[in-house]
Amino acid sequence: MNDNNTSWEREVVTQLAESSLREQRRARRWGIFFKSLTFAYIGAIIYIYGDASISADKLNEKHTAVVELNGIIADSQEANADSIITALREAFDNENSAGIILRINSPGGSPVQSGYIYDEMRRLRKENPDTPLYAVVTDICASGGYYIASAADKIYADKASIIGSIGVRMDNFGFVDAINKLGIERRTLTAGENKALLDPFLPENEKAKAHMQTMLTEIHQQFINSVKEGRGDRLDTSVKGLFSGLIWTGEAAVDIGMVDGLASSSYVAREIIGEETIVNYTVKEDLLERFAERLGSTVAQVISTQFINPTLR
Repeated sequence: MNDNNTSWEREVVTQLAESSLREQRRARRWGIFFKSLTFAYIGAIIYIYGDASISADKLNEKHTAVVELNGIIADSQEANADSIITALREAFDNENSAGIILRINSPGGSPVQSGYIYDEMRRLRKENPDTPLYAVVTDICASGGYYIASAADKIYADKASIIGSIGVRMDNFGFVDAINKLGIERRTLTAGENKALLDPFLPENEKAKAHMQTMLTEIHQQFINSVKEGRGDRLDTSVKGLFSGLIWTGEAAVDIGMVDGLASSSYVAREIIGEETIVNYTVKEDLLERFAERLGSTVAQVISTQFINPTLR
């Protein structure tokens, strides 16, 4: 009887101890979570307002203005026409802008968005003839990126930058054989014989294909004309494959007139524009949106680390 009581008491004590340990671990995890949240909040505020104050201090001094064009050029992306054009206009409007650098790192994107930016760059240069506008390439300036760059007074790149890809593409797939093998029946209703143009689940229509090819050729010619207009006699149009979609290194692009020289943004600001102080005019997200995005990312990471992923503690 005494042994049974002792065993029962030992089991109760063990359960209480284990329960206490679980509560301590849970409290520690929540403590880490809220501490991380606090640090994320403070860090985000410092980062957001720190950036703004640095640029504001320099706006009233003579400086080189920089606008960044990064990533895919599209209406829904960071590199959209509205944002880039807004930043360029602000840079040109500031009488303290000694020159403007459009720093490009883009594989291309929408011909419409690229065309908007190209046209506005040409207009701004015409209205502000005393303010030079240079394009400086970092890693890549291809397709729509080069379309835009060609509107600048001069283009500079690194010797290993990727330049060119003057062409237009439209991607599609064909799943006709696949759905036949799987026994899938395609049911699409349309009003208009070409409404299901390039439907990947239907056999290729040669008439529709020819129509789309004509459209791509037209856009391609618009691209070529803009590049020729922007680059003028500097472009060696005798180069084989120049407008075929081929790409070159920055070093090779200098030899064929696609690029004017090899230089970084800081070099162009210091040695060509003559103002080493750089002010970044790139349009940023709304402060609350930026904060919410960073805070949300941090919270997700903390939750994943503390409550989802297994840890050895």
